[in-house]
Amino acid sequence: MNKIKKAIYISLGFIFLGLGIVGIILPILPTVPFLLLTSFFFSRGSDKFNNWFHSTKIYKKHLENFTKHKVMTWYGQMILLSLVSLMLFMAMYSVNNLYMSICLTILILIKYLYFIFKIKTVSRAEYIKIRQMEQKYD
Repeated sequence: MNKIKKAIYISLGFIFLGLGIVGIILPILPTVPFLLLTSFFFSRGSDKFNNWFHSTKIYKKHLENFTKHKVMTWYGQMILLSLVSLMLFMAMYSVNNLYMSICLTILILIKYLYFIFKIKTVSRAEYIKIRQMEQKYD
């Protein structure tokens, strides 16, 4: 059973990686949430794939500053928060259950509080500088 579970995690990791890559090309799809899911599923499925993903340019460009330094640009935060909020509001609209709507509202509030208090907003220049410093030490 454990091998099946790991295979499912790895498969989901590749599916979300593909969606993240499509999101890089098409600005209508969010990139960061899909890449975060990729990282989550690879970390659960295989150290080999997780290490590989963390060494890719896609990870370094789109997620490394977020995961290591808890920083994002204002634009990146707004895109991420808007798209995730839109998805949650769509779920809230489609669910005809008061308790589920309350849970989704609480989830939206927690998401915003997390980004306000835990994720530092930096300028594009600072974001690039942090990335370059990371590359220097690699």
